[in-house]
Amino acid sequence: IHGMDPKGVGDRWADTFADDKLPDLKADFVMANPPFNMSDWARKSDDRRWRYGTPPQSNANYAWLQHIVSKLGDRGSAGVVLSNGSMSSKQSGEGEIRAAMVEADLVSCMIALPGNLFRTTAIPACLWFLTKDKGPQGTKALEDRRSRVLFIDARAMGTMVDRTERVLTEGDLEKISDTYHAWRGTKSAKEKGLSYEDVPGYCFSATLEEIEKHDYVLTPGRYVGAAGAEEDPDAAPVEEQIERLTKELLEQLDESARLDAVVRKQFGSLL
Repeated sequence: IHGMDPKGVGDRWADTFADDKLPDLKADFVMANPPFNMSDWARKSDDRRWRYGTPPQSNANYAWLQHIVSKLGDRGSAGVVLSNGSMSSKQSGEGEIRAAMVEADLVSCMIALPGNLFRTTAIPACLWFLTKDKGPQGTKALEDRRSRVLFIDARAMGTMVDRTERVLTEGDLEKISDTYHAWRGTKSAKEKGLSYEDVPGYCFSATLEEIEKHDYVLTPGRYVGAAGAEEDPDAAPVEEQIERLTKELLEQLDESARLDAVVRKQFGSLL
């Protein structure tokens, strides 16, 4: 792929779930953009990778997350692109798996992205940042972020370059990167003189206790709030979203019926 050296990634095509070609791999860094909400996958209920719960056959999101965690070394970190539903789904045990991963202190940062970043779909996605060690890590002298998760709401970022595509500018990317590095207290953040602080509507450093109060839903909008105190409708539970959308649909149908009656009356007066 793009001239990359295939050495070390296997000698043939394989199914990640049915036939893991690198069962003992331990990586320092993993980056992944797996298929969203995949239902056709080889599920083994006794797979040793399902340490935090067996993912449902209907959706492989938490299979991918746990597979990636299983590949991390003692201080390994991962960045994963997934659908927004992965942050709040409670179907078929996904909520329990997410809670177990949070309580295991594997989740470092959650970022909500704007829509239209992908040319093939307008569906917004999110970024999961996972790590095996949120402590100072010895001589790295990082900020101790154990039992905390950073939430970043980047949905308002980006620029539409045409009718259907949005791109994150260099400034957007730098802001997001600087926020995380400042929170973690990395060398690059210290060299820039950056320090972390919560910003209403943009970022918030939550404790595991606060996340538990939100029933382990990891949607950033639940934690960062909004600069104008506007509530995030997509952060509500699915049941509340359905109720809200149903109400909006009925109101629109009523308005449509009213306008239809007005139009009929106007045409009738012309006859």
